[in-house]
Amino acid sequence: MRRQKSEKLRDLLNELPHGYLLDTKTLSRYDIDYRLAHKYIKHGWLEQVARGLYRRPYGSGGHAGNEVTDWRTITLSMIFMGYKVHLGGMTALSLEGYDHYLPVGGPSIIYLYGDDIPTWLKRVPSNVSILTRSLKLFSEPEMGVDDMPSAFAGDTKSAFTPSDLAMRISHPERAILEALAEVPGTVTFHKLDVAFESLTQLRPARLQSLLSACTSVKVKRLFFVFADRHAHAWRKYLAAEDFDLGSGSRELVKGGKYHPAYHISVPAEFIESAEGESDDGP
Repeated sequence: MRRQKSEKLRDLLNELPHGYLLDTKTLSRYDIDYRLAHKYIKHGWLEQVARGLYRRPYGSGGHAGNEVTDWRTITLSMIFMGYKVHLGGMTALSLEGYDHYLPVGGPSIIYLYGDDIPTWLKRVPSNVSILTRSLKLFSEPEMGVDDMPSAFAGDTKSAFTPSDLAMRISHPERAILEALAEVPGTVTFHKLDVAFESLTQLRPARLQSLLSACTSVKVKRLFFVFADRHAHAWRKYLAAEDFDLGSGSRELVKGGKYHPAYHISVPAEFIESAEGESDDGP
Protein backbone atom coordinates (compact mmCIF):
# COMPACT_ATOMS: atom_id res chain seq x y z
CA MET A 1 0.00 0.00 0.00
CA ARG A 2 2.78 2.43 0.91
CA ARG A 3 4.50 1.65 -2.37
CA GLN A 4 1.29 2.28 -4.29
CA LYS A 5 0.88 5.66 -2.60
CA SER A 6 4.49 6.57 -3.33
CA GLU A 7 3.91 5.68 -6.96
CA LYS A 8 0.79 7.86 -7.00
CA LEU A 9 2.75 10.79 -5.61
CA ARG A 10 5.49 10.21 -8.17
CA ASP A 11 2.93 10.19 -10.96
CA LEU A 12 1.42 13.40 -9.60
CA LEU A 13 4.77 15.15 -9.31
CA ASN A 14 5.72 14.06 -12.81
CA GLU A 15 2.72 16.08 -14.05
CA LEU A 16 3.48 19.08 -11.86
CA PRO A 17 6.15 21.70 -12.66
CA HIS A 18 8.72 22.55 -10.01
CA GLY A 19 7.44 25.35 -7.79
CA TYR A 20 3.76 24.63 -8.44
CA LEU A 21 1.28 24.20 -5.60
CA LEU A 22 -0.85 21.33 -4.32
CA ASP A 23 -3.47 21.44 -1.59
CA THR A 24 -4.78 18.74 0.71
CA LYS A 25 -7.94 18.39 -1.38
CA THR A 26 -5.87 17.51 -4.44
CA LEU A 27 -3.54 15.20 -2.51
CA SER A 28 -6.53 13.33 -1.09
CA ARG A 29 -7.53 12.36 -4.62
CA TYR A 30 -4.25 10.45 -4.69
CA ASP A 31 -4.91 8.88 -1.26
CA ILE A 32 -2.29 11.10 0.36
CA ASP A 33 -3.42 12.30 3.77
CA TYR A 34 -1.97 14.95 6.09
CA ARG A 35 0.41 12.58 7.88
CA LEU A 36 1.73 11.08 4.68
CA ALA A 37 2.23 14.54 3.20
CA HIS A 38 4.45 15.49 6.13
CA LYS A 39 6.45 12.31 5.63
CA TYR A 40 7.02 13.39 2.03
CA ILE A 41 8.16 16.79 3.29
CA LYS A 42 10.86 15.08 5.34
CA HIS A 43 11.99 13.21 2.22
CA GLY A 44 12.13 16.48 0.24
CA TRP A 45 9.40 15.50 -2.20
CA LEU A 46 7.09 18.25 -0.98
CA GLU A 47 7.48 21.46 1.02
CA GLN A 48 4.82 23.24 3.03
CA VAL A 49 3.81 26.74 1.94
CA ALA A 50 0.87 27.32 4.31
CA ARG A 51 -1.59 25.28 6.32
CA GLY A 52 -3.13 22.75 3.94
CA LEU A 53 -0.93 23.82 1.04
CA TYR A 54 2.25 22.31 -0.38
CA ARG A 55 4.64 22.88 -3.24
CA ARG A 56 6.83 20.73 -5.40
CA PRO A 57 10.34 21.89 -4.50
CA TYR A 58 12.25 23.87 -7.10
CA GLY A 59 15.01 21.28 -7.11
CA SER A 60 18.68 21.57 -6.28
CA GLY A 61 19.44 24.47 -4.00
CA GLY A 62 15.92 24.46 -2.56
CA HIS A 63 13.76 27.34 -1.49
CA ALA A 64 12.29 28.37 1.83
CA GLY A 65 8.68 27.34 2.36
CA ASN A 66 7.61 30.94 2.95
CA GLU A 67 9.10 32.27 -0.29
CA VAL A 68 6.93 34.67 -2.26
CA THR A 69 5.13 32.83 -5.07
CA ASP A 70 4.58 34.44 -8.46
CA TRP A 71 0.91 35.13 -9.21
CA ARG A 72 1.13 33.23 -12.50
CA THR A 73 2.32 30.13 -10.71
CA ILE A 74 -0.50 30.46 -8.17
CA THR A 75 -3.16 30.82 -10.87
CA LEU A 76 -1.87 28.00 -13.05
CA SER A 77 -1.52 25.77 -9.98
CA MET A 78 -5.17 26.35 -9.14
CA ILE A 79 -6.18 25.48 -12.69
CA PHE A 80 -3.99 22.36 -12.53
CA MET A 81 -5.81 21.35 -9.33
CA GLY A 82 -9.17 21.74 -11.05
CA TYR A 83 -10.40 25.04 -9.62
CA LYS A 84 -12.59 26.93 -12.08
CA VAL A 85 -10.98 30.36 -11.91
CA HIS A 86 -10.12 33.00 -14.46
CA LEU A 87 -8.33 36.32 -14.68
CA GLY A 88 -10.64 39.18 -15.49
CA GLY A 89 -11.34 42.88 -15.17
CA MET A 90 -8.33 45.19 -15.34
CA THR A 91 -5.99 42.17 -15.14
CA ALA A 92 -7.36 40.72 -18.37
CA LEU A 93 -7.32 44.14 -20.04
CA SER A 94 -3.69 44.61 -18.95
CA LEU A 95 -2.61 41.22 -20.27
CA GLU A 96 -4.31 41.99 -23.58
CA GLY A 97 -2.62 45.40 -23.89
CA TYR A 98 -5.45 47.77 -22.95
CA ASP A 99 -4.05 49.08 -19.65
CA HIS A 100 -1.61 51.92 -20.29
CA TYR A 101 -0.81 52.31 -16.60
CA LEU A 102 0.72 48.87 -16.03
CA PRO A 103 3.49 49.35 -13.42
CA VAL A 104 7.09 48.56 -14.32
CA GLY A 105 7.71 44.94 -13.40
CA GLY A 106 4.12 43.85 -13.90
CA PRO A 107 0.79 44.27 -12.14
CA SER A 108 0.50 44.92 -8.41
CA ILE A 109 -3.14 43.81 -8.20
CA ILE A 110 -4.66 40.70 -9.77
CA TYR A 111 -8.40 40.20 -10.19
CA LEU A 112 -9.25 36.50 -9.90
CA TYR A 113 -12.80 35.31 -10.53
CA GLY A 114 -14.44 32.07 -9.43
CA ASP A 115 -17.05 30.54 -7.17
CA ASP A 116 -14.85 27.79 -5.72
CA ILE A 117 -11.77 29.78 -4.72
CA PRO A 118 -10.02 27.95 -1.86
CA THR A 119 -9.54 29.68 1.50
CA TRP A 120 -5.82 28.90 1.52
CA LEU A 121 -5.27 31.47 -1.23
CA LYS A 122 -5.25 34.23 1.40
CA ARG A 123 -2.35 32.51 3.17
CA VAL A 124 -0.02 32.23 0.16
CA PRO A 125 2.86 34.75 0.17
CA SER A 126 2.61 36.39 -3.26
CA ASN A 127 4.28 39.17 -5.22
CA VAL A 128 0.89 40.86 -5.82
CA SER A 129 -2.39 41.55 -4.06
CA ILE A 130 -4.92 39.00 -5.30
CA LEU A 131 -8.48 40.30 -5.20
CA THR A 132 -11.05 37.54 -5.56
CA ARG A 133 -14.47 38.04 -7.07
CA SER A 134 -17.49 35.77 -7.56
CA LEU A 135 -19.16 35.02 -10.89
CA LYS A 136 -22.48 36.64 -9.94
CA LEU A 137 -22.00 39.58 -12.31
CA PHE A 138 -23.40 37.45 -15.15
CA SER A 139 -26.37 35.11 -15.26
CA GLU A 140 -24.26 32.85 -17.48
CA PRO A 141 -21.02 32.61 -15.44
CA GLU A 142 -18.75 31.19 -18.16
CA MET A 143 -19.81 33.54 -20.95
CA GLY A 144 -16.89 35.45 -22.46
CA VAL A 145 -14.18 33.39 -20.75
CA ASP A 146 -11.68 31.32 -22.71
CA ASP A 147 -8.28 29.64 -22.51
CA MET A 148 -5.14 31.57 -23.23
CA PRO A 149 -1.94 29.58 -23.83
CA SER A 150 0.14 29.60 -20.65
CA ALA A 151 3.21 30.67 -22.62
CA PHE A 152 2.06 34.29 -22.41
CA ALA A 153 2.57 34.20 -18.63
CA GLY A 154 5.35 31.67 -18.35
CA ASP A 155 6.87 31.41 -14.89
CA THR A 156 10.65 31.59 -15.31
CA LYS A 157 11.16 29.74 -12.00
CA SER A 158 9.31 26.65 -13.22
CA ALA A 159 11.27 23.90 -14.88
CA PHE A 160 8.47 23.55 -17.40
CA THR A 161 4.87 24.44 -17.97
CA PRO A 162 2.58 21.62 -19.18
CA SER A 163 1.63 22.17 -22.80
CA ASP A 164 -2.00 21.34 -22.04
CA LEU A 165 -2.26 23.83 -19.16
CA ALA A 166 -3.82 27.14 -20.13
CA MET A 167 -4.65 30.30 -18.23
CA ARG A 168 -8.34 31.18 -18.20
CA ILE A 169 -8.99 34.81 -19.08
CA SER A 170 -11.92 37.10 -19.87
CA HIS A 171 -12.36 38.35 -23.42
CA PRO A 172 -12.06 42.16 -23.60
CA GLU A 173 -15.84 42.48 -23.91
CA ARG A 174 -16.36 40.72 -20.57
CA ALA A 175 -13.26 42.22 -18.94
CA ILE A 176 -14.45 45.80 -19.42
CA LEU A 177 -17.77 44.98 -17.73
CA GLU A 178 -15.91 43.30 -14.85
CA ALA A 179 -13.69 46.38 -14.57
CA LEU A 180 -16.72 48.68 -14.52
CA ALA A 181 -17.99 46.78 -11.49
CA GLU A 182 -14.87 47.98 -9.63
CA VAL A 183 -15.53 51.69 -10.30
CA PRO A 184 -15.05 53.82 -8.24
CA GLY A 185 -13.63 51.41 -5.63
CA THR A 186 -10.44 49.67 -6.74
CA VAL A 187 -10.51 51.18 -10.25
CA THR A 188 -10.71 54.94 -10.80
CA PHE A 189 -12.85 56.66 -13.41
CA HIS A 190 -9.69 57.99 -15.05
CA LYS A 191 -8.01 54.59 -15.34
CA LEU A 192 -11.15 53.02 -16.74
CA ASP A 193 -11.58 55.92 -19.16
CA VAL A 194 -8.08 55.45 -20.56
CA ALA A 195 -8.63 51.72 -20.98
CA PHE A 196 -12.00 52.29 -22.66
CA GLU A 197 -10.39 54.63 -25.15
CA SER A 198 -8.31 51.71 -26.46
CA LEU A 199 -11.27 49.37 -26.96
CA THR A 200 -11.82 50.17 -30.61
CA GLN A 201 -12.19 46.57 -31.78
CA LEU A 202 -14.83 45.15 -29.44
CA ARG A 203 -17.35 42.80 -31.03
CA PRO A 204 -20.95 44.12 -30.88
CA ALA A 205 -22.56 40.67 -30.92
CA ARG A 206 -20.50 39.55 -27.95
CA LEU A 207 -21.23 42.80 -26.12
CA GLN A 208 -24.94 42.32 -26.80
CA SER A 209 -24.89 38.86 -25.20
CA LEU A 210 -22.81 39.93 -22.21
CA LEU A 211 -24.88 43.05 -21.51
CA SER A 212 -28.04 40.93 -21.66
CA ALA A 213 -26.52 38.49 -19.15
CA CYS A 214 -25.12 41.23 -16.90
CA THR A 215 -26.94 41.40 -13.55
CA SER A 216 -25.64 44.84 -12.47
CA VAL A 217 -27.66 47.95 -13.36
CA LYS A 218 -24.70 50.10 -12.29
CA VAL A 219 -22.33 48.32 -14.70
CA LYS A 220 -24.72 48.59 -17.64
CA ARG A 221 -25.40 52.28 -17.05
CA LEU A 222 -21.69 53.05 -16.70
CA PHE A 223 -20.94 51.05 -19.83
CA PHE A 224 -23.15 53.31 -21.91
CA VAL A 225 -21.75 56.43 -20.25
CA PHE A 226 -18.27 55.43 -21.43
CA ALA A 227 -19.51 54.04 -24.77
CA ASP A 228 -21.21 57.35 -25.61
CA ARG A 229 -18.17 59.31 -24.45
CA HIS A 230 -15.75 57.47 -26.74
CA ALA A 231 -18.15 56.69 -29.62
CA HIS A 232 -16.18 53.79 -31.08
CA ALA A 233 -17.48 52.31 -34.33
CA TRP A 234 -19.12 49.38 -32.53
CA ARG A 235 -21.30 51.73 -30.44
CA LYS A 236 -23.87 52.23 -33.19
CA TYR A 237 -24.76 48.54 -33.11
CA LEU A 238 -25.93 48.67 -29.47
CA ALA A 239 -29.15 50.31 -28.29
CA ALA A 240 -29.31 51.12 -24.59
CA GLU A 241 -33.07 50.60 -24.55
CA ASP A 242 -32.55 46.93 -25.42
CA PHE A 243 -31.19 46.28 -21.93
CA ASP A 244 -32.63 46.48 -18.44
CA LEU A 245 -31.05 49.61 -16.99
CA GLY A 246 -33.33 49.65 -13.97
CA SER A 247 -35.27 52.65 -12.72
CA GLY A 248 -34.53 55.64 -10.53
CA SER A 249 -31.28 57.50 -9.99
CA ARG A 250 -28.07 55.97 -8.66
CA GLU A 251 -25.53 57.98 -6.67
CA LEU A 252 -22.14 56.57 -7.50
CA VAL A 253 -19.93 59.59 -6.87
CA LYS A 254 -20.56 61.96 -3.99
CA GLY A 255 -20.43 65.49 -5.27
CA GLY A 256 -20.67 64.29 -8.86
CA LYS A 257 -23.32 65.16 -11.43
CA TYR A 258 -26.13 62.99 -12.66
CA HIS A 259 -25.81 61.83 -16.24
CA PRO A 260 -28.89 63.09 -18.13
CA ALA A 261 -29.37 59.89 -20.14
CA TYR A 262 -28.36 57.16 -17.69
CA HIS A 263 -29.30 58.70 -14.33
CA ILE A 264 -26.11 57.85 -12.48
CA SER A 265 -23.73 60.27 -10.78
CA VAL A 266 -20.31 60.53 -12.41
CA PRO A 267 -17.47 63.07 -12.37
CA ALA A 268 -18.46 66.40 -13.88
CA GLU A 269 -16.28 66.06 -17.00
CA PHE A 270 -18.39 63.10 -18.15
CA ILE A 271 -21.52 65.23 -17.98
CA GLU A 272 -19.98 68.15 -19.86
CA SER A 273 -19.30 65.99 -22.91
CA ALA A 274 -22.77 64.44 -22.71
CA GLU A 275 -24.53 67.81 -22.49
CA GLY A 276 -22.59 69.04 -25.49
CA GLU A 277 -24.08 66.37 -27.76
CA SER A 278 -27.12 67.04 -29.92
CA ASP A 279 -30.42 65.25 -29.42
CA ASP A 280 -29.60 63.22 -32.53
CA GLY A 281 -26.51 61.72 -30.91
CA PRO A 282 -26.24 58.03 -30.01
